[in-house]
Amino acid sequence: MKPRVATVWLGGCSGCHMSFLDMDERLIELADKIELVYSPIADVKEFPQNVDVTLVEGAVTNVENEAFAHRIRQNSRCVISFGDCATTGNVTAMRNRFSTDEIMHRAYVELADGDPTIPSDFVTIAKLRDQARPLHEFIKVDVFLHGCPPTADEIWFTINELLQGRMPVLPNAYLRYG
Repeated sequence: MKPRVATVWLGGCSGCHMSFLDMDERLIELADKIELVYSPIADVKEFPQNVDVTLVEGAVTNVENEAFAHRIRQNSRCVISFGDCATTGNVTAMRNRFSTDEIMHRAYVELADGDPTIPSDFVTIAKLRDQARPLHEFIKVDVFLHGCPPTADEIWFTINELLQGRMPVLPNAYLRYG
């Protein structure tokens, strides 16, 4: 039976998933080794149970992210904090110096098109947390994969180490930001 792998995108830019796709032809090799059971690049609606490895991109920015993080931890044997937003908050946490009211006003009043034909209750978003925070502040994380985004080689190395039953030890050269 192939290891069950998931990738998740919380509050971030999707750059880590783009790096995942940058593994190019290695994706074909990876597809022979794993069963991808959940990902924003696949059309799966519910996060499954019994996941062996989950890569989580992005910071926890709202109450839905927080609840999802707990569901991921409950259903995953190994959780990887995937990229700098998940590991440190990084760019996503730049909003932390503003209040949620300031953020909402800027995004949904100042920058809105002001189209009077759109009802005011049309847009619904999850309640923002006061601050965007790294994943490990909410759940236990087993592996930290730094980078903004991590390179395809770093992702490949990490996944392959886990598939070989080894906890990846990433060289200090991988502990870079930006």
